[in-house]
Amino acid sequence: MYQPSAEELKSIEAWFAEYDALADRGAIEELADLAVFPMNLATDVPGGHAAVRQWTREEYIEAMKEAMGGGTAGLDLESTRTPRFISENLVVVETEATMTIEGQRQRMHYADLLVRTEDGWAFQTMVQGGWGHGWPAAKRG
Repeated sequence: MYQPSAEELKSIEAWFAEYDALADRGAIEELADLAVFPMNLATDVPGGHAAVRQWTREEYIEAMKEAMGGGTAGLDLESTRTPRFISENLVVVETEATMTIEGQRQRMHYADLLVRTEDGWAFQTMVQGGWGHGWPAAKRG
């Protein structure tokens, strides 16, 4: 089992600090610069089954514009992230987050796969339940 160094753990924290700052500002194009495309997504269809798809950079940007609007700065977002290194180049980061929307606190639980590239860490897979409204259910084979 791979044991990350303190420096590797700090590099993940620094990557998310950059990501969070960009998300606060609604800097969607810059967020896309932190990803590897095509990006894998895994979610589920409420009341149904899992749903998966891949996004191009353009699809990611469009979806994030809808989801983030002008940014996340006003959402009082609090996140606790737990990185789980698969190897020195692959890390699954599990996030427990709480945000406030129109006075209502909402909890989220999701995971991202980060991959080490020549330019540093990049996210490549996003996993979160409940995004699959209108998506076809995943099929085996």
